[in-house]
Amino acid sequence: MATVISVTNQKGGVGKTTTAVNLAYYLAKSGKKTLLIDFDPQGNATSGLGVNKQDLQLTMADVAMESATLDRIVIPTKYNNFFIAPTMPVLANTEVQLAQAERRFSRLKNAIDASTAGYDVIIVDCPPSLSLLTVNGLVAAKYVLLPVQAEFYALEGLGQLLETMKLVRKGMNPVLELLGVLPTMMDTRTTLCSQVHEEIKKHFPGKVFSNVIPRNIRLAEAPSHGLPIGAYDRFSKGARAYKAFTKEVISRASI
Repeated sequence: MATVISVTNQKGGVGKTTTAVNLAYYLAKSGKKTLLIDFDPQGNATSGLGVNKQDLQLTMADVAMESATLDRIVIPTKYNNFFIAPTMPVLANTEVQLAQAERRFSRLKNAIDASTAGYDVIIVDCPPSLSLLTVNGLVAAKYVLLPVQAEFYALEGLGQLLETMKLVRKGMNPVLELLGVLPTMMDTRTTLCSQVHEEIKKHFPGKVFSNVIPRNIRLAEAPSHGLPIGAYDRFSKGARAYKAFTKEVISRASI
C-alpha cells in the first residue's frame, strides 16, 4: 500500500503547492514511485509541472464524481517515477455537487484504494481551505504535512485545522497522524522569523522539521517555467532545502 501524505494549510500563500510539487519530485528522484494528486481547484500543481490544462480530457473532478478511475486520469511527468493526477478549476463545481452525495468524504480514499498502479508514495495537494475536498484529503491520508509560513499570523486558524483532524481521526480515519510542520519562506536575517520559528516549535513540540525552507527567488520562478526547483536550479538554496527536507520525510514516515 502506498504511503499517502496530504499537504494542507487552510491559509493560502504558505508554500503548500511548492512543497507538494518539490517533495514529490525529490521522492521520485530517490527511487520511490510517486504520484502527486492535485486536489486544489486552482490547479497550480498541474500547471507548475508544465501540464497544459487545455489538453486534459479527464481530471480529478471526474475521479471525485466517480465517472473515471484514478489510474485512468494519471499522466507521467518528464521525470522518472513521477506521475501526476491533474486538475482544473471545474473541481470547485464538483465540490458543490458532492455536498449532497453519498460517500462524499471518502471519494478520494476509495479512488486511491482502487488504484492498481503500485505507487510507493502519494502526495495530495489540498485546497487552502477547510472544505469538503480537504476533508477527503484527510480521510485518504496516513499523514498530514503542514507547511507554515514564518510570519506573524502563521498560527492563526491552525487550531481549527487540528480540530478537523481530530474529528476525522475519531470518525473516519483513526490512523491519521501529523507527520510534521514545515516552516517556509524563512528569512533567518530577521528577528521576526526567528521568533515565529520558536513559537511554532512551542506549539508543535517534536513535530517541526529541522530543515526549513528559505525565502528564495528561484523557488518562486520555477513554477512559471513548469519545473520543480530541482530541475530548474538544483544548486539553489531552495533546491538544497527541499532535497534535505525530503530525506527527513523519508526517515520520519519510514517510506
